[in-house]
Amino acid sequence: MVAKSYDMIVIGAGPGGYVAAIRGAQLGLSVAVVEREHMGGICLNWGCIPTKALLRSSEVFHLMNRAKEFGLSADNIAYDLDAVVKRSRGVAGQLSAGIGHLLKKNKVTAIMGAATLVGKGKVSVKTAKGTEELTGKNIVLATGARARELPGLEADGDLVWTYKTALTPPHMPKKLLVIGSGAIGIEFASFYNTLGADTTVVEVMDHILPVEDVEIATFAKKAFKKQGMTIMEKTLVKQLDRGKGKVVAHIESNGKVEKIEFDTVISAVGIVGNVEGLGLDELGVKHDRSHVVTDAYCRTNVDGIFAIGDLAAPPWLAHKASHEGVMVAELIAGLKPHAVKPESIAGCTYCQPQIASVGYTEAAAKEKGFDIKVGHFPFVGNGKAIALGEAEGMIKTVFDAKTGELLGAHMIGAEVTELIQGYVIGRQLETTEEDLMQTVFPHPTLSEMMHESVLDAYGKVIHM
Repeated sequence: MVAKSYDMIVIGAGPGGYVAAIRGAQLGLSVAVVEREHMGGICLNWGCIPTKALLRSSEVFHLMNRAKEFGLSADNIAYDLDAVVKRSRGVAGQLSAGIGHLLKKNKVTAIMGAATLVGKGKVSVKTAKGTEELTGKNIVLATGARARELPGLEADGDLVWTYKTALTPPHMPKKLLVIGSGAIGIEFASFYNTLGADTTVVEVMDHILPVEDVEIATFAKKAFKKQGMTIMEKTLVKQLDRGKGKVVAHIESNGKVEKIEFDTVISAVGIVGNVEGLGLDELGVKHDRSHVVTDAYCRTNVDGIFAIGDLAAPPWLAHKASHEGVMVAELIAGLKPHAVKPESIAGCTYCQPQIASVGYTEAAAKEKGFDIKVGHFPFVGNGKAIALGEAEGMIKTVFDAKTGELLGAHMIGAEVTELIQGYVIGRQLETTEEDLMQTVFPHPTLSEMMHESVLDAYGKVIHM
């Protein structure tokens, strides 16, 4: 069998891999992309997209229950969980099919199968029809990650779920335990709590949403508790005793272990990179705790092999993976792209209220030795937020007192996952507080709070 030869072989067709493949093809490279399961990867099929579809349904349900506030009436408000899930799967399916079309349009060779590196520049792919041999001058590893499973807390798809089961639930939880309060855990807690599940969130760190600014996390905790959630911080789930239709969780807090019964548990305790079966050790590709070690340009220690997205360094976000895919393709094509800066990548959590951030938290800025100025503005001081009936939230900005550089921005409230991009662009353009103050924000919009938060950092706030 003669091996097919390419300029670039991409292993994995998630948001990093398929984007890398398309950009490489646009630049005139011959490109093959190998995917073992779903075009679009976890994000599109089992992550970012279907979860947002579910959360949209719960958001509409929540608003329907508030109809009276808006002078409207709605009777017998209910939901059909199967129909909610069906819509979510339909959204994911529509977009997944679109990836195949984009690859074909850009003349990328798409191969469904499991790939292994069998030598320098050599890839063997097990497909449904047999084995294909490929050779490539450059290989981009974009195999993503899967849910981390802790000993004794493993998912079983019945009583204990990972995100995959939570997206296609076998039943509606009545009493739900969510282990882990990162974006995935909090989004599922928000979804099921809104639909009526008695929800408890357990976080081992000293505050929920551990990567977020403490002030934002504290605000979120109050909002979640107001919605009926039980939040347990600095707490550990030691053991799960599984019975018929129930799980007894051994929960340790302040040295004391309490046994609490639930009917459903969602484990959201992080991710593990998909490094197995790729042949990395045989080629000497360095990896550490399931993630491939790379430089700022996603180059591994082996020449001609790159790693992007969740397989490589944090933050483990789809948009970071896509940007890295473009960067690597351009590097391979001989261009001189800028390295992706992790501290300029926004994080978004689509719970109620939404959470978004970019750059350093207040604590991180202080740890790095910056002399800082901090500004705040509450949603309750904004006309559009009040008109929307969304007066719960705030925007926080952190500046370098010496240079005026925007070090970080942190938000909680309605539509902040859309608003954050204003500050992301500001950081990319190395905006100072003066630039932001001189910018005219349209009225009435939620974005005016971004302006006011900047003004507040410098003692010039108008509407507070």
